Amino acid sequence: MAIGLIHVGLGGWGTDWEENALPPVREIERVGWVDSHEPTLAKAKERLKLPTDRCFTSLADAFAKVDADAVLITAPMFAHVPLTIEALEAGKHVLVEKPFAATLEEAKGAVALADEKGLTLMVSQQYRHYPAVRKAAELVASEAFGPVGMVRLDFRKYSNRARTGASRHYDFPHPLIFDMAIHHFDLMRLILGQEPVRVFTQVTDPPWSKFRDEASAAITITFERGTVVSYRGSWISTGEPTFWGGEWHVECERGELHFVSREGGSSGDASDELHVLPLDGTAEAVELDQLAYHGRSAGLIAFASAIENGEEPETSGRRNLPSLALMIAAARSAESGKVEEIERFT
Repeated sequence: MAIGLIHVGLGGWGTDWEENALPPVREIERVGWVDSHEPTLAKAKERLKLPTDRCFTSLADAFAKVDADAVLITAPMFAHVPLTIEALEAGKHVLVEKPFAATLEEAKGAVALADEKGLTLMVSQQYRHYPAVRKAAELVASEAFGPVGMVRLDFRKYSNRARTGASRHYDFPHPLIFDMAIHHFDLMRLILGQEPVRVFTQVTDPPWSKFRDEASAAITITFERGTVVSYRGSWISTGEPTFWGGEWHVECERGELHFVSREGGSSGDASDELHVLPLDGTAEAVELDQLAYHGRSAGLIAFASAIENGEEPETSGRRNLPSLALMIAAARSAESGKVEEIERFT
């Protein structure tokens, strides 16, 4: 039987979930839609042909009118935890977009409440669900080329075209770190199988940046077994754009893994590529598994499975805390100009 889902947050990204991520997933049945901003709700209702009697301006109204098992939250970041708490208090499982929260304190409070209620709380970290990423994590875990020494990771996009004041992205807090690098930070943990311990962020914004906070940075992250990741990310790069998942060089004892992931658009996961460059050999492409589901749809499948089986998902709220801690420490370093320690979890 499909899991009844209320979807809250129907702006541009929430609408994209409705059009692309949710339809392939038969395990989920949407039973209600919520947005507190009436014009946004009206626009989504018209575009998506949503039934009027299933559209609401608050979760409380939705809970009173429709029977649901779970809530999907794609509202703005600062609403994530308040909506999560409201849904958990109502006895609903929760899938929430990244970043999970703006502070560790509120994230830990939500995790504790989910534990108390015996409910699934999962964070959508969709970049995990692509074939090059899964294969890279597998090769690193098996030490196919020996232990990892250093990782170089680049992300480049240009999001600086709109006039000043014309784009919400310009006013997003820590737009590189909170909006995008959180994906890459989470992938670092998955691929390395290690937790981060300290971080240093150097802001690299040029004079022509229209962003309020840092839109580009060079970030150095040290992990618990000594692996160092050199991350360069930019929303204002005039260089050749990377895939959304970034351009990775994982240097191991006996060679390097080089991969790109999540091109975006209509390519699905078919555009992922991974090459191995043995120290004493020639580069060769690695055949990748084509996943039955990728990205957000794969995350929805995992969410439904966790609810049905009672198992903790790979990106549960609790398991996502170290990714969030790295994100927050990186932003703190951008402000302080100092190396910042990252909170650890047992």
